[in-house]
Amino acid sequence: MYFYLYSQTTEVAGVVQVTPRHKVTRMEIEMIVEIPQGSRNKYEMDHETGAIWLDRTLFTATQYPLDYGFFPHTLGEDGDPLDALILLPQPTFPGCHMWARPIGVFWMTDEKGPDAKVLCVPSRDARYAHYRDLSDAPDFLLAEIANFFEVYKLIEPNKESTVGGWNGAAEAEKEIAAAIARYVP
Repeated sequence: MYFYLYSQTTEVAGVVQVTPRHKVTRMEIEMIVEIPQGSRNKYEMDHETGAIWLDRTLFTATQYPLDYGFFPHTLGEDGDPLDALILLPQPTFPGCHMWARPIGVFWMTDEKGPDAKVLCVPSRDARYAHYRDLSDAPDFLLAEIANFFEVYKLIEPNKESTVGGWNGAAEAEKEIAAAIARYVP
């Protein structure tokens, strides 16, 4: 199975033509970090300019359990690029690009609707070579991530989140494929 990510479009006589930027092989996809692990600040990237904006500081005394970002050239059901978290030995920085391998997906909803979060490992880091599915991740880490998304909007006005649970790599790949199909440049 291959995923194609697109970056160049042209319009000829009212017909939009999309040129593949690169082919992403199974279990590897480009990810961009918006929020480093340990941050209470929620940053968002302007997808047209690439500028990183401070959206808000979390109202709860929680912090992001992993680096958090998105897969470019995807569209989640909430109208934003599909969200991703990645296990790393050290936090990175907003705007950092990397190759990621999905190992699971966390299902939740928020005030905008369904909001899946794909859990990944760095696909080109030997420390994570044995991570292929959700069962390879520590149970406590999965519980910590679930708890974060259950409470991180708890006292924030006009925000809500409801957690649904975890599925493995196969479901994560399906969600990524659906998000790529939804994306229109």
